[in-house]
Amino acid sequence: MRRITAKDSAPEMAVRRIVHRMGFRYRLHNHRLPGRPDLVFPRLRKIIFVHGCFWHCHAGCPAAHVPQSRQEYWAPKLLRNTRRDRDNDEKLNADGWNILTIWECELKNAEALQNRVAVFLSGRAIKTASAGGQV
Repeated sequence: MRRITAKDSAPEMAVRRIVHRMGFRYRLHNHRLPGRPDLVFPRLRKIIFVHGCFWHCHAGCPAAHVPQSRQEYWAPKLLRNTRRDRDNDEKLNADGWNILTIWECELKNAEALQNRVAVFLSGRAIKTASAGGQV
């Protein structure tokens, strides 16, 4: 578990590249905010969390499971993670922040993810080559 990092994970870097390519600028891991959000857009009052499906117990995802070994350790640990996430979301919402949670498994469809981020940050979807046929 020592190799598991809280910052600069592969899923987080993928989301950061997408957001940067879209022209948005952001702050990273603001320690003054609950949960240390992965991407913070202060002017927009918006936050993006990039969650690993296993560590944050993504409902319905095959990667989100309690390991068979040492269940007395893993089950409470994963439950604490989900409770902490929920508490942090409530605190941030109470402070006026809008939150988008991106799950690790959602990175498989980059085009859908890019549209989801665009709608969250700017309120409009991005036109894609596959949507209109010709660009």
